Amino acid sequence: MATVTLKNHPYETIGELPPTGNTAPKFSLCAMDLSELDSQSLAGKRIILNIFPSIDTPTCASSVREFNHRAASLNNVVVVCVSADLPFALGRFCGAEGISNVLVASSFRSSFGNDYGVTFSTGPLAGLLSRAIVIIDSDGAVIYTEQVAETSVEPNYEAAIATIT
Repeated sequence: MATVTLKNHPYETIGELPPTGNTAPKFSLCAMDLSELDSQSLAGKRIILNIFPSIDTPTCASSVREFNHRAASLNNVVVVCVSADLPFALGRFCGAEGISNVLVASSFRSSFGNDYGVTFSTGPLAGLLSRAIVIIDSDGAVIYTEQVAETSVEPNYEAAIATIT
């Protein structure tokens, strides 16, 4: 289990992020149009998984905006923003914000949170996903992870992007 904080109160996740160097767990998520978005369909690309609790919080929304901005200049990289939000909420946000350089997907019909060790198991966010970054290279290996220690803080964008540039 990983321990992260929310406004300085410690809470646990159900596991740990996949170790760097290991093959990334396969995933299947629900896209905005309710279709399946899976790791197999992204094979051959470098994948940034921007994982967070809910698009309806300021920090989570900021991370989607920031990755949307940065993704425009990345080659052979797809950014997938993942939360337990319903696809309808993700679609509403992206439409209102003009988000077009990232994919957003919901974990609501999948084992993603368990497979990646990011589901909160305790606290007020239990059942939602913790804030984390996982980068997968084009061969399917995990090359970077960040379990953000304080949920109300944004991830280290510079370190993540430096891994793939």
